[in-house]
Amino acid sequence: MDIPARTALAPDSLATSSDVVIRLDKARKEYPGGTVAVTDLDLEVHEHELLVLVGPSGCGKSTTLRMVNRLVELTSGRVFVKGQDIAQIDPVALRRRIGYVIQHVGLFPHRTVAQNIATVPSLLGWPAQRRQERTAQLLELVDLPPETYSHRYPHELSGGEQQRVGVARALAADPPVLLMDEPFGAVDPVGRRNLQQEFWRIQRTLGTTVILVTHDIDEAVRLGDRIAVLSQGGRLEQLADAVTLLARPAPGMVTEFVGSGRTVRLLAITEITREDLAAEVGPPERPDRSQRAPVQGPTLRLGSRLDDAVAALLDADEYGVPVLDWDGALVGHLTAAGVLGALRRVAAGAESPPTDADDVPTC
Repeated sequence: MDIPARTALAPDSLATSSDVVIRLDKARKEYPGGTVAVTDLDLEVHEHELLVLVGPSGCGKSTTLRMVNRLVELTSGRVFVKGQDIAQIDPVALRRRIGYVIQHVGLFPHRTVAQNIATVPSLLGWPAQRRQERTAQLLELVDLPPETYSHRYPHELSGGEQQRVGVARALAADPPVLLMDEPFGAVDPVGRRNLQQEFWRIQRTLGTTVILVTHDIDEAVRLGDRIAVLSQGGRLEQLADAVTLLARPAPGMVTEFVGSGRTVRLLAITEITREDLAAEVGPPERPDRSQRAPVQGPTLRLGSRLDDAVAALLDADEYGVPVLDWDGALVGHLTAAGVLGALRRVAAGAESPPTDADDVPTC
């Protein structure tokens, strides 16, 4: 399974304030000596949203994340989780309500996989049967068969398997919020991509509200419903969906950070629609291609990504690649001109960024 190109939450579903799960209000972290890690940050995260914090090293991404569960205390400003000011909540009780996944997992080496996953439910006093059922459910969810993995210890797992257990442990008490700090950074590239795909599926299945920190722009646009680009001092430079960020990055720091490869990245997150398909059916001597069955050679589906389309075009004839709907019916052909048109379409539909970083919206 691969991550669909743009199945992010629709912008209209993020427009109301009633579904805000996390809100940072002028959140600031300043250390002794005057170093400012986060500068008066205003940010909202909506229910079921996967918000990615991305930026260069030292831009305050992880500090911002840790302010939400009070691993880092604010210097000024406020943070609200489900409408409650976290300064008024006991830090231990707060953290038991918020899942937390870090790069190096942090599994307890002397405890089995099942015991690791059940850590927070045990602290919350769940009965043994409920803990056992929840552990089995989560192992199935992260594609680790319980009968195989429940009694293993962390040292008996691969890095990717450890990370999956870490995600399962963070979700064990069904928290409304999940914080993830470079969760896939310690895994090899192939394993990283697989974990991203699996986590995307899990998040969509459960609907958990997530803040994920990464320095990898490719990971950010692949996973995020919206992406917040931070600069030095935790300043919010742009907040946008992936297509807008790539098609119309804010000038200056964001454009430099996204890099010259943003058009290639757009290929990986842009879906084929009917309007991208060629209208003509070929020369007279060639039968009407809409009537031909079965379709020979490589095909694409409506909703396929443009990077797959480019690969298929390399093996296609001059008339392009046949495109099928989800019932398998031929709906048209995609040509190189269609790919270019699709890129222009998404670029035209992307909103222009604010001209001033201070005008970046919070919702």
